[in-house]
Amino acid sequence: MLACNHVSSFDPWPLGMPLWPRRYLRFMAKSELYWFPLTLVLNGAGAFPVRRGQADVEAIETAVQLAREGHVIAMFPEGTRREKGLVKRFQARPRTGAARIALEAGVPIVPAAVKGTDRLLRLGPLRVVYGEPIDVGGLDPKEATERVMARILELETSL
Repeated sequence: MLACNHVSSFDPWPLGMPLWPRRYLRFMAKSELYWFPLTLVLNGAGAFPVRRGQADVEAIETAVQLAREGHVIAMFPEGTRREKGLVKRFQARPRTGAARIALEAGVPIVPAAVKGTDRLLRLGPLRVVYGEPIDVGGLDPKEATERVMARILELETSL
């Protein structure tokens, strides 16, 4: 499980590129993005849909199954980008989904941070940093999420 901050729609690409082709990331992507032809791009990039705000059991089961099979599931625990110009239906705040999936699949969570994806038009540098795996076994999902988010924020400030 790979958990990262989320500042831009572009975040998945720099997050996954340093790991590819050794590791192929699988992403949960909001179901609203699944329309032709974007569906083809999302599926090709390893994404699978999640219906946000609906306790999407199918998406959780898919993520757990993929993690158990050895795939790296990349998630943004804040649930959405931190800022954008429109009124947001979902506010960025830590959610326990990544911790719940990691706990059920029996895998650690690797914290990560990206920076610069919100300034692509200015051609600023893109930076990515990965932290050490966090074993969340034995923790409740809320405590695990707090621990992971604290580490993500530390990584983000180091960039």
